[in-house]
Amino acid sequence: MRLFHFSDDPDIQRFVPRPVTTPSPRRPGEAWLNGPLVWAIAETRDYLYLFPRDCPRILLWATPQTTTADRELWLGTRGGAVAAIIEQDWASRLARAEIHRYDLPPERFEDLNDAGMHVSRHPVIPNGVETLRDLPGHLAARGVELHTVEALTPLKTLWSTTLHVSGVRLRHARGWR
Repeated sequence: MRLFHFSDDPDIQRFVPRPVTTPSPRRPGEAWLNGPLVWAIAETRDYLYLFPRDCPRILLWATPQTTTADRELWLGTRGGAVAAIIEQDWASRLARAEIHRYDLPPERFEDLNDAGMHVSRHPVIPNGVETLRDLPGHLAARGVELHTVEALTPLKTLWSTTLHVSGVRLRHARGWR
């Protein structure tokens, strides 16, 4: 298994645990997830972070519980694996962005069993870093179908479907709050 951390900084020599910028509501016993941690994503879900850092986005994919109706409505009849939805204002930034993918040692991390997310409570030295350009091309290569919309706010109802829905940096979405 490979784990990655994505950043706009190409020169990180050591990742130090830090609290999240915007704490999330957590289930009982999980408040520690807002505390000082180093976050990583499994290679199988790294497409969640193939975007400029502050780009608000919603990604969705089918699970074994997904209904045929939800699959066809949101992922199409072609059987697309993953859909990524961003606001139109971000499309040109995505097209010209570059990000840095840090390869991290998996033995330093705990699996959260949540969409490929892993955390470390200890400092982590990366194994290496790679600069990624043509992010839409990287998304397409991973089977992610990219969609743009005027605003993400009308898509809040996605969380009541039978799909897995991940929202990232939604605080930057137009009118989200």
